[in-house]
Amino acid sequence: MKRSRIKSVLGVWCAASVFFLNADAAEQKMIETENTVKEEPYIVAIDAGHQGIGQDMTGMEPNAPGSDIMKARIVSGTQGSFTGIAESELNLSVALKLEKELKERGYEVVMTRTEQEVNLSNIDRAKIASEAEADITVRIHANGSEDSSVSGALTMIPSQENPYVGYLYEDSYCLAQCILESYCEATGLLNDGVMETDSMTGINWSTMPVTILEMGFMTNQADDLYMADEKNQEIMADAVADGIDTYFSQKGSTIE
Repeated sequence: MKRSRIKSVLGVWCAASVFFLNADAAEQKMIETENTVKEEPYIVAIDAGHQGIGQDMTGMEPNAPGSDIMKARIVSGTQGSFTGIAESELNLSVALKLEKELKERGYEVVMTRTEQEVNLSNIDRAKIASEAEADITVRIHANGSEDSSVSGALTMIPSQENPYVGYLYEDSYCLAQCILESYCEATGLLNDGVMETDSMTGINWSTMPVTILEMGFMTNQADDLYMADEKNQEIMADAVADGIDTYFSQKGSTIE
């Protein structure tokens, strides 16, 4: 099943020539030009959060374009309190499964990383998605808490008041909600809701709808053990892909 958008090749619009097609569950957009049309897949950027140890974590970068607030360009992430798995490893494992699933569904996928040994800041990751002209960015993370009883999945998006990317709020909320509902229904993990935050560098530098999926709490035994299981990771990745399908079905007719 191919999820795609159809964009003009020549960039010449004909009056009253825009119309929409439904193909299976995914909406397609067709823009007719004087001579031809070109069908292109939706582009999904996947950012597997964090990276392998050994990188210089002393560097700083602006929290947003033009901001005087500086934040660490690289942070280590959490780890499984019961499995010992590093968050960066878990994130990458699920992200690679999601990449495979999305490609099988006809999406074009841009990965910010496909291995542990990289040196990418949050700005670097956002720029990879922007330069690829991705339609959305899904950032894969896992959570941690000092309270081991805290569990569940949540998504993060910018607020409407965000001075840098507030214009992305509506579509980011739709994306976050679609993914979170699909994910929690498939995995049985607690739905902790959509969280608005304006402090995340990777969000503030985004140029397209973006959400962070916190897949579960690695400091909670049940969540940690669930997420570490390879078969469960397949369920997790498929559920995120289903949420992305739902998002484009709802928003695809307005995406250029």
